Amino acid sequence: MFLMRNKEIKDMAIQTLIASAVLVLLGFLIGVWTGILILITVLLLCTIFYVNTKRRYRQIAKLADYLKRISNGEHSLDIRNNAEGELSILKSEIYKVTLMLSEYNEQLKSEKYLLANQMADISHQLKTPLTSMMVMVDLLKEDNLTQEKRQEFTSQIYMQLERIEWLVSSLLKMSKLDAGVVRMRQEKIPAHRLIENALQPLLIPMELKDISYAVDRKDEVILCDIKWTTEALINILKNCIEHTPKGGHIQIEVKDNPLYSEIIITDNGAGISKEDLPHIFTRFYKGKNSSSDSVGIGLAMSYSILRRQQGDIRVNSKIGQGSSFAIHLYKSVM
Repeated sequence: MFLMRNKEIKDMAIQTLIASAVLVLLGFLIGVWTGILILITVLLLCTIFYVNTKRRYRQIAKLADYLKRISNGEHSLDIRNNAEGELSILKSEIYKVTLMLSEYNEQLKSEKYLLANQMADISHQLKTPLTSMMVMVDLLKEDNLTQEKRQEFTSQIYMQLERIEWLVSSLLKMSKLDAGVVRMRQEKIPAHRLIENALQPLLIPMELKDISYAVDRKDEVILCDIKWTTEALINILKNCIEHTPKGGHIQIEVKDNPLYSEIIITDNGAGISKEDLPHIFTRFYKGKNSSSDSVGIGLAMSYSILRRQQGDIRVNSKIGQGSSFAIHLYKSVM
């Protein structure tokens, strides 16, 4: 009998038989009919115990088979039932763990796929500046190269290195956002402080292009992570500077309502075509009006940063009239 393979069942059966034998013996010592009654009672109880134990072991065997099939990849199986009892509770708990492991497995696959795509993107984006630098380094080896050309090539190599540094830094930030390891600290920040932090590193590029700017300096308070939100604003402002002609203008306005704080950044640049609008927040997407140095990662990063804070960003644009980016930072998690 397969039940006797279990040491606990075997020990329990031996103890039950000994106890039953003693009871039957005592019953016959008292009287024949008493002994027969005790014997029938003992046999009935032993039969009930055997039937219930066998049924329980069948259910446990089904659970073992279920776990074996799950380990072989059949994650769609559902072993739950609506019955009551310890085994039904165990089935439900096993199903919950199985579902959790299945979701975790899918997440790992997704992360591996994402990592492979990111490595391909990094490789593609680094290939162009690295090739350019290799060519210029070979030219610098020539003895008859003029001093002016040497300085020009050296300057170009330095610019390409700066571009690679920015690209690698941006891709690392995007990877952190994608992996979900970035924790956004929600703090109440004065709007003017946030905007000043975003404008500070861009004042020289704006001055070189003779681009003026104006800020609606309201004493609003914005709930956000100041470090990452500043990064998002910088990338949006960079995009505006890139597409605004020399002598252009950028307007920054802060609005407030009971639901969210709104930052509106408007330029009077070339604008974005209708075909490009749905894709401007897609990573590595380059629109028709993008410059040759554009990588297509800045707006995608801004979008990821804002979404990580349960925020939102919308854009309106007209060709030849400029673009307007409306950033919504909600006052509570939606």
